[in-house]
Amino acid sequence: MNPRIELDRDDFERGFAALVLTVLDLVRELMERQALRRIDVGDLSDEQVERIGDTLMALDERMRELRERFGVSAADLGIDIRTPDLAPEGMPDRMPDVTPESRPRP
Repeated sequence: MNPRIELDRDDFERGFAALVLTVLDLVRELMERQALRRIDVGDLSDEQVERIGDTLMALDERMRELRERFGVSAADLGIDIRTPDLAPEGMPDRMPDVTPESRPRP
């Protein structure tokens, strides 16, 4: 019996990319939630709100590019933190998408 595991390089690369992108997407979503909480509390200046919106949109675009590059769909990213078990009390099931039109304006 051969003790070596046969791995397809492309499958391994895609699986590893999906794992890394899942972790990055989780961190992105947590950052977005924190930013939205701080905006709701009024804890940020208009300039900070603008920078956060720009940063989140750029991060979303970069994630889309990376998913495309590695052939990973958004559905392949396997952690959904919007489940009732993990969401804080009163947290909506789905966070709103950040778009230029939805960003708060001064």
